Amino acid sequence: MSAVLDVSDENYKDFTHSAGALVVYGLATCEPCQAYDPILEDIAITFPSIKVGKAKMHIPGRCREIKRTHSFATYPTTHFFAHGTLLLTREGVVERTELAELIRALFLK
Repeated sequence: MSAVLDVSDENYKDFTHSAGALVVYGLATCEPCQAYDPILEDIAITFPSIKVGKAKMHIPGRCREIKRTHSFATYPTTHFFAHGTLLLTREGVVERTELAELIRALFLK
């Protein structure tokens, strides 16, 4: 079972209104998105108090509202949220060490 949660229009608001959450937007055919998956799994296990989720933008009908709210020039794109506020956006794969540092700085002060 994956430690990375599935994010869609149905749970997006609840997910992003958590005390600390990161959502990665990706596509199944995107090689960088696939390379990011093990990093996200590790981060989700390392920081259990932070919600880590992936929005599968390629599945028809699952992320319509997300697409209306956000535009993406690059996949993967990572958004960091706290209580519904978008704190930071990072495009491309964020290496594990940098991702852990960002989580500590944003959520574990």
